[in-house]
Amino acid sequence: MSTLAWIVIANVVSTVISIALAAWLSFRYLSTLVDRLVCVSAGLLLAVAFTRLLPEALEGGIDAVRLGWVLLAGILGFFLLEKLALIHHTHHHEGDEHHHDHGHDAEEARRGGIPILVGDAFHNFADGVVIAAAFLVDWRAGVLATAAVMAHEIPHEVGDFMILLNAGYTKRRAFVFNLLSGSSAVAGGVVGYFVLDAMEGLLPYALLLAASSFIYIALSDLLPEMMRRSRLAESLPQVGLVLAGVAMAALISAAMHAH
Repeated sequence: MSTLAWIVIANVVSTVISIALAAWLSFRYLSTLVDRLVCVSAGLLLAVAFTRLLPEALEGGIDAVRLGWVLLAGILGFFLLEKLALIHHTHHHEGDEHHHDHGHDAEEARRGGIPILVGDAFHNFADGVVIAAAFLVDWRAGVLATAAVMAHEIPHEVGDFMILLNAGYTKRRAFVFNLLSGSSAVAGGVVGYFVLDAMEGLLPYALLLAASSFIYIALSDLLPEMMRRSRLAESLPQVGLVLAGVAMAALISAAMHAH
């Protein structure tokens, strides 16, 4: 099977599974499982960024100092995009245990469902490029990147479902529109494949931007969610779940290298 086929399949599987699981969690088991997924995905994202994507970029011949600058530029770039509302990462939902004002999501929903979906389309397109860049390194990196994308997309999509439902969408309509928005990941994967395959010198930089994306999401969005809870009884399980995410990345990597 060709690399392009693997990229398309990985993006389709990642999109469909993450949205389907998010819908199931949103409509049935919201608070507890989503909180746990946020913790695990933070550890998984950081592990993939620091132990796979950054080393691959260095092995691609990029200078260490330039690596640092590109990584910093990527993190600041994602911060700017989020400030401009071109991307967003939200995992809040009414009825959870987060300490925000009642009606928080209803307030967010006043922005309307369409801007949320447009922002998601940009975000998912970038995820598709991340998966393409990883598969162009080798299939193991591609599988690991796909797992990391899915890990953070599930709680992210739960937040989207809550916002869309509060904006007046029916469950079926919210699911269909989220699926349509998620399909941009496939387009991102295809575009990423052809651009990066034709211009191999760009691959280390694409890997760095992928790493900066994972680091930004983990440090600016996922981990701060956990910092809102100060009680030791709540904090220790969260730390354990973050470490479980790191261990999961290590186990996946070890299992793939064994074959």
